[in-house]
Amino acid sequence: MTTAPARAVRTPGHSASKPSKDARARERALAWARRAPLLPALIFLIIVTQLPFVVTLIISFLNWNSLRPDQTGFAGFDNYIQVLTNADLRQAIFTTILLTVSVVLASLVIGLGLALLLDKKFIGRGLARTLLIAPFLVVPVAAALIWKHALLNPTYGLINGTLTWIWSLFGSDTPPQPDLLSQAPLMAVIVSLVWQWTPFMMLILLAGLQSRPMDTVEAAQMDGATSWAIFRHLTLPHLRQYLELGGLLGAIYIVQNFDAVFTLTSGGLGTANLPYAIYQTFYFANEYGLASAAGVVVVIGTIIVATFALRTVFSLFKKEAAR
Repeated sequence: MTTAPARAVRTPGHSASKPSKDARARERALAWARRAPLLPALIFLIIVTQLPFVVTLIISFLNWNSLRPDQTGFAGFDNYIQVLTNADLRQAIFTTILLTVSVVLASLVIGLGLALLLDKKFIGRGLARTLLIAPFLVVPVAAALIWKHALLNPTYGLINGTLTWIWSLFGSDTPPQPDLLSQAPLMAVIVSLVWQWTPFMMLILLAGLQSRPMDTVEAAQMDGATSWAIFRHLTLPHLRQYLELGGLLGAIYIVQNFDAVFTLTSGGLGTANLPYAIYQTFYFANEYGLASAAGVVVVIGTIIVATFALRTVFSLFKKEAAR
């Protein structure tokens, strides 16, 4: 009687675990191979952005005035306390908030109206889009110079020149000559920024309008819904995330605005926002520690706003991926 040959008994997971380890090793190698070309750019980004911020953070805890270098020392949180308690810096923070909120809200409202118009089909729509986008493509300093000299100048500006021509049609020799730069300087800064940032809001909202489910809109029209009802109950809820995204992104950039304030008013007459106050503190008062602390405050505020903006972007991506 012959016995059957004994079969090799495999211990569970002995041979199966080896390929899995090899597979994980290959995956890690492929992942590093994909990331390796990005490492120089990442290192460059860290050197250019993060190291200066770390140095700024260190300086913000120092009592450092270039006019008194022998008195430099550790100040703790005194610079940050002074940022929040100093009357000029506190006014700059309030001006920054007022400027940001006013520009963002006005740009969103006007941008929404323009996006609704451009969403309709009409002759010359492509040209109209190009012309409306143009202000956003102008260099910020150039845009501020346009408003300061070509539009708002009380002597030869376009606005006062137009008012003079209109009044001359009625035989009047004393037309109104408003000087917005001296009579309402903060309003002049707001108007120039709204002109520049409205195209940005318009583009975001126009993209949102063109992503609407048109079958729902057509069904509402067939049921007899008015244009206002469609806008209120269908279009506006669909645009909510796009409005949030436009507002958050606009706030990130406008809160750091320096060009318009510097060019139009040089920070005078209550128009100095926090970036301009940092410029004054650093270059005129030579308070390096205080200016660095104010800069860190701006960065922290920007990061908070950017966090909400990224969450909105990710929610839009998830929404599009779910379709």
